[in-house]
Amino acid sequence: MKIAVIGTGYVGLVTGTCLAETGNDVICVDINEAKVKQMQAGEVPIYEPGLDLLFHRNIEQERLTFTTNLADAVKDAQIIFMALPTPPGGDGAADLSYILGAAKDISKLITEYKVIVNKSTVPVGTADKVKAVFAANTSVEVDVVSNPEFLREGVAVDDFMKPDRVVLGTRSERAKKLMTELYGPYVRQGNPILFMDERSSELTKYAANSFLATKITFMNEVANLCELVGADVDAVRRGIGSDDRIGKRFLFPGVGYGGSCFPKDVQALVKSSDDYAYDFQILKSVMEVNERQKTILVDKVLKYYKGNIEGKHFALWGLAFKPETDDIREAPALYIIDALVKNGATATVFDPEAMANVKNIIGDQVHYAKNQYEALENADALLIATEWSVFRNPDFDKIDGILKNKVVFDGRNLYDLQKMIDLGYYYNSIGRKLID
Repeated sequence: MKIAVIGTGYVGLVTGTCLAETGNDVICVDINEAKVKQMQAGEVPIYEPGLDLLFHRNIEQERLTFTTNLADAVKDAQIIFMALPTPPGGDGAADLSYILGAAKDISKLITEYKVIVNKSTVPVGTADKVKAVFAANTSVEVDVVSNPEFLREGVAVDDFMKPDRVVLGTRSERAKKLMTELYGPYVRQGNPILFMDERSSELTKYAANSFLATKITFMNEVANLCELVGADVDAVRRGIGSDDRIGKRFLFPGVGYGGSCFPKDVQALVKSSDDYAYDFQILKSVMEVNERQKTILVDKVLKYYKGNIEGKHFALWGLAFKPETDDIREAPALYIIDALVKNGATATVFDPEAMANVKNIIGDQVHYAKNQYEALENADALLIATEWSVFRNPDFDKIDGILKNKVVFDGRNLYDLQKMIDLGYYYNSIGRKLID
């Protein structure tokens, strides 16, 4: 099939590359000329494990191409994916200007039937708005399909190639047939393609992410309570996770959720609920708790130093909002850095992939180390914000020789409590016994 993907951000690039991998001819469009030239030259603009192999293979086999020319992209495309940003506005509402603007541009170019697919995360009713744009600008027949993405950064290629489910919002039999043909190679093991109406599809994405954000936040609240009552959150996590009604995933406590999806989607669902005069109280609490949780590690640091960290220097391991990505959107590490600096402290940071992105945002507010051990030099304590595998089994003898004091504040519970006791550390983690 001939496919156009409008937007080469995280979702668009993964979608376009993975669609090409099953034999489709895919042309990706972006208005950023420098980025398009970079991709045409074979450079992947994002870090995502496994993407580079598919990217290069499909470029070499001429199934994946890039352009800034929208007309060229949509001319022969049977299906046009819109994978455009929907950033939150000041009131939390998703900004649909990119989606609706692209719809208007496409509507003025098409001359035959197309399936227009909303791949972006959009509020309920967006498909209707896109349909209205096409109706106002062309007499050519189109079907607008809602197809929310469920890609987890770090494993997005596997998620696309072997999805748990494919959600498609459309009532058009013609569009259903084309979309079933397109997604057939990805669900050969029997995972479902779920057809529903457009509004239900749009709400499914928000509901899924909001539920997972709620699960994470609930466990963080349990962890905070564990510290007060003397319980061990790891034991509690195992105890409830073994219940198949609850499940084991998304029960690990930490310094809050971040990234491009959970914060934005929870906020947008609350705003949509407010628009319909519904008070979604549980999600408002989720946002409030998560905001506090992002700096809970700094609260622990301040308590240890009796409220005064002016002049202290800290090492911070981890900047990305999760491991296996360079994405720092709403990353807890940024909030931690901000709080440390505001309290008069300095920091040296290390992350395997995300340091360039952080430097682009905050510049020289912190020092950037070449590796995790260099970050420890002259540091009064170590803080951990992201659970990269490289941090899980460090050389503690080497750490002892560099870190000024055996003091660790672990926001991801990476280390065994008994081991830290045996090593003689002050070790403060999330929801577990304090080792002093």
